[in-house]
Amino acid sequence: MKNTLLGGITPQQFLRDYWQKKPLLIRQAVPGFKGLLDPQQLIDLACTEDVQARLVTQQRGKFGLQSSPFEPGDFKGFGKAKWSVLVQGVNHFLPEATELIKHFNFIPHARLDDLMVSYAPKGGGVGPHFDIYDVFLLQGYGHRRWQISTQADQTLIEGAPLRILKDFKVEQEWVLEPGDMLYLPPQCAHNGIAEDDCMTYSIGFRTPWYQELAEQFLVYLQDRIEIQGNYADPDLKLQKHPSEIGREMLKQVADTIRKVKWDDEDVANFLGCYLSEPKPHVFFDGPDKPLSETKFSQAAQKYGLTLDLKAQMQCYGNTVFINGEACPVRKTDYRVLRELADTRALSANTKFTAGIIGLLYEWYLDGFLAPTRRR
Repeated sequence: MKNTLLGGITPQQFLRDYWQKKPLLIRQAVPGFKGLLDPQQLIDLACTEDVQARLVTQQRGKFGLQSSPFEPGDFKGFGKAKWSVLVQGVNHFLPEATELIKHFNFIPHARLDDLMVSYAPKGGGVGPHFDIYDVFLLQGYGHRRWQISTQADQTLIEGAPLRILKDFKVEQEWVLEPGDMLYLPPQCAHNGIAEDDCMTYSIGFRTPWYQELAEQFLVYLQDRIEIQGNYADPDLKLQKHPSEIGREMLKQVADTIRKVKWDDEDVANFLGCYLSEPKPHVFFDGPDKPLSETKFSQAAQKYGLTLDLKAQMQCYGNTVFINGEACPVRKTDYRVLRELADTRALSANTKFTAGIIGLLYEWYLDGFLAPTRRR
């Protein structure tokens, strides 16, 4: 079956021929799409507590950068300066944004970062740059000119508050209209310039640094390893130089550290917790007047359940990970929870075991989900 979102090719063809390989321009990827917000609504969101947003200005070739929190007055009085506002994690605040992201379910959730929305009046943008993640740039209302380059030179302008390329050589460019979309793989340099008042919806997919994964895995391990005993040297020999670390000490400690082992199961559990961990600014609020577990169970059966917009779930084996927590479950319960993770909702009349209701109720009290009608 052909996919309109991908310009008539299947997800399998896209993954084979374009994903992490080369750009793809898709005209009318989402026909009739005008966006989910107007500029003022985006600015209001940028001024909301717990929202990550940036304001980029450009005047006489010089870039300026401000980060949230913002006040409404911060978006006035720019004079001749070109400017742009970018709001991260719009899918955490707008149900329609979460629905938009679902169109990209052919990419594993473990790779998804968020939906960023940007607005710029004519001439606005953030300058030529490159990202280390995959991104789909879906045009809302207005028009944006995208220039791209696969250049190897990634030298940045010194002292600039943003990672702006010093010598950007345009290889291709297009003007995107509402509903058009451009896919860019990592390291593809690009520059977006507003042709008129315009808004762009950026669906980003993270590519973690191996160094970051290794460091965080060691942090994960430190709470899960237990090495018995303590260092001892009853046969200590006199050393000529007391400042030197002795060979026997080195051997004993090295042999002990080698006892730290892990397997694929440990790595999977780490990834589940790490990839579902909310960003530091994300918090959850439980219900003001929580239902009893019995009434919650009845509501779940009657109306179904929906994940909170900020909640993240991953699955592996018979373990479900939600917001950094690992929850081993029975195989029958795993299938139900995997459906919740896949679609972010469970329909009415879903069959719940007593054990799974108890777990879902805990998540409800934590603010991770709620009966669909009561959201």
